[in-house]
Formats: sequence, C-alpha cells, structure tokens
Amino acid sequence: MITVRRANERGHAAHGWLDSYHTFSFASYQDPQFMGFRSLRVINEDRVIPGAGFGTHGHKDMEIITYVLEGAVEHKDSIGNGSIIQPGEVQKMSAGTGILHSEYNPSDTEAVHLLQIWIIPEQKGIKPSYEQQKFNLEANAGKLQLIAAPEGKNGAVTLQQDVNLYAGMLQEGDRISYTLPENRHAWLQVARGKVSLNGTSLDAGDGVAISDESEINLTAQNNAEILLFDLN
Repeated sequence: MITVRRANERGHAAHGWLDSYHTFSFASYQDPQFMGFRSLRVINEDRVIPGAGFGTHGHKDMEIITYVLEGAVEHKDSIGNGSIIQPGEVQKMSAGTGILHSEYNPSDTEAVHLLQIWIIPEQKGIKPSYEQQKFNLEANAGKLQLIAAPEGKNGAVTLQQDVNLYAGMLQEGDRISYTLPENRHAWLQVARGKVSLNGTSLDAGDGVAISDESEINLTAQNNAEILLFDLN
C-alpha cells in the first residue's frame, strides 16, 4: 500500500524569519490523520533567513536529525558541542533525559534550507548524545547511502531506534530499487527534484507511506535528492 502526502497538503507556518512546512502535526498545526508514521514523528522543511534561527530551547526523549540542503546551520548545545552543519553532513542528537540547543543561520547573505527530522526512540531516559558525520552523496550518485542506523552501522550516525535512514542523489533517468523486508515499512521524502515511485509521480516536498510492498522502485524524472526511511 502506497499513501502519498503531497507537499501542498502539509501544514505551513510563516514567521518572517522562518518559513516551515510540516509533513506531520507540529506546534500549532495539528491534524489527527498525520501524527507521524511508525516511529517517524516529524519532518519539517525549514527555510531560515540570514542571521536568524532557533534560540536556545529544550528537547527530551527524541532522536533529532538535521539534514541541510542549502546554506549552513550553526549548532550549540548544553553538553558542550558547537559546530557548523553543511550540505552533505548529517547531525543527530539523542535528547534523552534532556538537552538544550540552538540552531542559527550563520550567514549574513544566504538563507539556509534544511529538513528537521524527529524519531521516537525505543527507550526513554538515555544519556543525551551528539553526532555529526559527513557523507559524499555526490560520489555515490544514483545509489542509496545509509546515513543513520542502529549502532551506527556502516559509518552512519547512531539511532536509538530500529530505523535505517538512507539518502540518495539521483540524476535524470537514474533508477534505484530497494527491497523492503517482510513486516517492515518505509517512508520516502522527496527533498528536491522529481521522481517516480512504483509508477506514481512525486515532486519536491512530497512524502509517501509504504506498507505491504516488497519492492520500492524509484526513477528520477529530473535531478533529485531523496530520503528513504526503513521502519519497523
């Protein structure tokens, strides 16, 4: 079963400094039909103007992934981390018992375009932790690359949940097939470009819930970037 969540059906919040689209219910946008998918709780597509950002705020018991598409994000947190996240890098925070952090656009001229992803962890109350890893997606164009997974397998950042997250950059005409194991589910998020999934055309910002399907077949209809979540 394939259920498409179109980009133009998402929740939208415009705050001047922040333009955000919510795939699932978030903050003041609440839709009981879209509270998440399996352990995937949030996918927000954010654009932040130069010099602005999210001031210091707290999270607890959530796996939080930052995936930058354009520009850069400056991160600081209460467990001593400070870094710049750029395209090709993946940031993961395990909020656990509690963490404070801020996320700013450090540029004076360039907006930042990113995806904020929240995954519900298997266990509450773990020790907070932080990881940041660079992946050469362009060198692996036309393929799926594992970027987040339990135990950090194959060099991915570590998730405290049974989720394998893949990223892929595709050029027009590229084809990718993914075999979904029995009793597993998937969510596809089109970050950029246009693809076809098992014959269904998808545009940037579209998401797809996938269950009871053994094969996921993707074709890039133009240059595209996608995220694929393999979920229990």
